[in-house]
Parts: sequence; structure tokens; C-alpha cells
Amino acid sequence: MKTKTLQMTTNVNFDRIARSYRWLEHLTLGSALQRCRTHFMPALLHQRRALVLGDGDGRFLAALLAANPQLHADAVDTSRIMLQLLREHCAAASSTAATRLKTHQVSALTYTPVRACDLIVSHFFLDCLTQPEVDLLIHRLAANLQPGMLWLVSDFRIPPNGMRLPAHIFVRSLYAAFSLLTGLRTTHLPDHVRPFTEARFVRIAHHHSLFGLLTTELWARPIVHPEADPIGYRVEVEAEVNLTQVL
Repeated sequence: MKTKTLQMTTNVNFDRIARSYRWLEHLTLGSALQRCRTHFMPALLHQRRALVLGDGDGRFLAALLAANPQLHADAVDTSRIMLQLLREHCAAASSTAATRLKTHQVSALTYTPVRACDLIVSHFFLDCLTQPEVDLLIHRLAANLQPGMLWLVSDFRIPPNGMRLPAHIFVRSLYAAFSLLTGLRTTHLPDHVRPFTEARFVRIAHHHSLFGLLTTELWARPIVHPEADPIGYRVEVEAEVNLTQVL
């Protein structure tokens, strides 16, 4: 299963749409995706080492490097042109980006971080993966992560309300378009909640936008584990939720 999963990922080619991606995004949803990506930016200003997965042309990472001058980042993407655009956007946003950013043209499913990180970011990336790939990615990275780190996720979702049918049609149309343009084989949104929960992450904050079609979520590896100290675990999580709500 693992060999088949990796083969599916390498067939996707985002180079074809890299230079037009920003305008395609804007024509489709305006600035909604970028607002979703940056919603929890104030909660990331104390992080020092980030692993950024599939950030596309790098507009989020550029904003993060500008907002947090102490942050160093590793950006992972299979697209050579996307990484080139990411470096250009980051250099334009921060004069020190060249010394704080390293890019890696490799599948996130096979990439092994060479440095410990306290932040992982995956904006509109997990929805490009199959369910087995999402399970593999989260469990693989979680095995080497320290308690207290954050994982910021943004993705599409199907809201459980009157927008369910329109959202379902819209998401299916996006998958059809990306299949045609990039060779993407994923056809439906994977569930990231289950593998995060299995890997002992806790969702400490979330925000839905665009009538519930978009979600951005902060997940954390608690320093106190529930089995060891249930009361301390609950207090720690509640304190982090309150912090992100203030931000």
C-alpha cells in the first residue's frame, strides 16, 4: 500500500499551473483562501522552526517570515516552479529570507525533517492527498515531533447545513479541474481529524469561513498527556484555547 500511495503522489504535476495559480485562486474565491491561511498568524509569532508543506507560491510563508523575524523554515513541495515562486515571494517580503529559508523539492510523504520544528503548516495541501496518504503523513511526522509543537491546517470542508449540497458540488468541480490540469487523482476530501487524534494531537482552535466551506485549525501536541495527568491535560488545553481566542 505504501509503494502504491507514493506512486500516486508523484504523478501529480503542479508546474503546469504554478504561474497562474494565484490568479486562478483569486478568480474562483477572491481573497478568501489567503484570509483563511493567515487567520491564526498572531498565534505563530513565538515559533522558531517551521516545516511548511505544499504552500504553493509561498504567499503565506512570505507573510509569516515577515511577521516573525526569528523564524527559520523548511518548505517542501514537489513542484520546481512553485518553490521558485515561493523563494521569490519570501525574498520580497523579508530581507533575511535567504538565510532563514530552505526549500526541498520532494514529496512530503518521503521527506524527513533534518531539524526539530515547533510548527508544521499545511494549507490546502492535505486535500490533495488520499486518505491513506494523509494517515501516513501525519503518523510519520508525529513520530518525531516533540510535545508542545503546533500544526496549522487549512482546508475545504463540507458544512453540515444548508450549504452542504452546493459545497459538495463545488468541491467535486475543483477536484475535476485539478485532475484535468495537474493529473491529481484524489476525488474527495480526506478526514484529517481521525489521524491527528490518533497521533495524540488536540485541536485547540478553529475558524470556519465562506459559509463553512473553509476551515483553518490549530492542532497541538500537549506537553501533559491525558493518561498521565487528566486534570493537568485539561487545564493546559483550556489555557491554549483561551490564548488563541484572544488572538
